[in-house]
Amino acid sequence: MKLSRRSFCGCLLGAAPLFAVSAAHAEPNECAVFTPQRQGETSPDDAIVRLLEGNRRFVEGRTINCDLMAQVRETAGHQAPFAAILGCIDSRVPPELVFDQRIGDVFCARVAGNFVNDDILGSLEYATNVAGAKAIVVVGHSSCGAIKSAIAGVELGHITGLLENIHPAFAAITVPEGGMDPADKHLVAAVTEANVRHTVAMITDRSPILRDMVEAGELRVAGAIHDISTGEVSWLA
Repeated sequence: MKLSRRSFCGCLLGAAPLFAVSAAHAEPNECAVFTPQRQGETSPDDAIVRLLEGNRRFVEGRTINCDLMAQVRETAGHQAPFAAILGCIDSRVPPELVFDQRIGDVFCARVAGNFVNDDILGSLEYATNVAGAKAIVVVGHSSCGAIKSAIAGVELGHITGLLENIHPAFAAITVPEGGMDPADKHLVAAVTEANVRHTVAMITDRSPILRDMVEAGELRVAGAIHDISTGEVSWLA
C-alpha cells in the first residue's frame, strides 16, 4: 500500500493519526538552524511530518528562501539534523531540495539504488545514535536507472556487485509472463517499491543499534517513492 501526500495528511487528521504532531514541530522560523535543544524537542513523528510538509512546499512552488550563508555561520561549530535520508545518486532527486530543507537540517546518504551496506548502516547509526537524528527515510524514485539495470542483468565492472544489492527485491514481486523487461514501467515501479521496503527492513534487521532505537520510540524508519515527473513524494504504509 502506498500513501499519497493527500491521504498521508488525512491520516494525520484522523482519530488515530499515523504520526502525532507535537508542538515542537510548529516552529515559526523555518530558517532557524537546528540546535541540539531544538533537535531534542523534535519527536520521530515530527521529523517525518517536517519532511512531508517540505515536499508539499516543493511541489506547490512555495519553497522557503533563507540566508544560506547565515546558516553556514550558525552551523560551523555544531550540527543537529532532525532526520537522515537514504536516497539514490540520481541528479533529479536531491533530498534537500525535494524536501525543502537547508544547511544543517538533514543527513544524506546516497548510492545508486538506495540500498544499505555496512558503510551506509554505520553512517545511519552515526546520524541517529551519535548525532541525534530522529528519523531515517529511504527514498526510491520512479524511472530509476539502477533498478532498470538490475532488471536487465547488467554486468559491468563494480556496477555488477552494486546491482546485486537490488536483487533481493525480486523475490517480493510477481514476474510478468513476458519476463524481466526493464522497459516494463509497471515492473520497474514494483521493483522500486519492493527495493525500498527491503531496505527499510534491512536497516533494523542488520543494525541492533537502530532496531533498539526504533523499539524504544527514539527513531522512526520510513520508506517513500519520489515521482520524478511531478516532484511528489508518496509514503509507503
